[in-house]
Amino acid sequence: MPCSLPLLPLPPACIVGRFRQRHKRFSVLMEKDGLPVWVHSNNSGSMLGLTRPGAPLLASPAANPARKLPYTQEAVWLEDRALPTDTPPSPEAPFPGLHGFWVGVNTAVPNRMLEAAFHAGRLDFARSYAECRRETRRGNSRLDACLTGPSLPPLWVECKNVTMVEDDQALFPDAASERGQKHLRELMDIVAAGERAAMFYLVQRPDGHCFAPAAVIDPVYADLFLQAVRAGVEIYPYRAHVSPQGIDLGELLPLSPEYC
Repeated sequence: MPCSLPLLPLPPACIVGRFRQRHKRFSVLMEKDGLPVWVHSNNSGSMLGLTRPGAPLLASPAANPARKLPYTQEAVWLEDRALPTDTPPSPEAPFPGLHGFWVGVNTAVPNRMLEAAFHAGRLDFARSYAECRRETRRGNSRLDACLTGPSLPPLWVECKNVTMVEDDQALFPDAASERGQKHLRELMDIVAAGERAAMFYLVQRPDGHCFAPAAVIDPVYADLFLQAVRAGVEIYPYRAHVSPQGIDLGELLPLSPEYC
């Protein structure tokens, strides 16, 4: 169960409306109290299955009130249509009578969660490390984080947001990703140089009970993922608990058997 105080709280000024359309990936039209509101989206993926007209949408106010789009998309409500009709509505439903759950779509959250969870001592794989530096350069590359500690090899971490679940598996990516392929190659090079490297996947939805690369979406990524696992790149898919109060870190999910 999520903690009462999430590691990444959302501001109380968040608003809830209904999704209407996505425009050029980085802006979303929502309807709030019958009025159109354009919302910034930093998610460059396909958000497969999460762009249903009328679905509730959670948006947070921009830190800069002068920004062109005053809100940022945080989560989308995914209705569970498979439940029996007599199932009680979800307690966190934004509107009465809904069944389902929130799916976090803000791709800045995994990097922030890694840092917050590290400082809270909630990452078993990093307990001996003393410092977490975000956006750290290594050679010609910039990685999401580098963890360091006395007498320990640097631990380089790349973070990814996961919003797709099929057949009980949380899957990444939801669109072909040359950038994601590049990151796996870089992490394999780091391991070959004698340092630690890891992928931190934040699964921002409650369904799905194991993790796997989305081979149907990006077979090159899936092949590189398997190579990375065999090369010693560490894989940490954590579930996130998403609510209008914030995002908290949940349990570590196992890998799908074919990638163990």
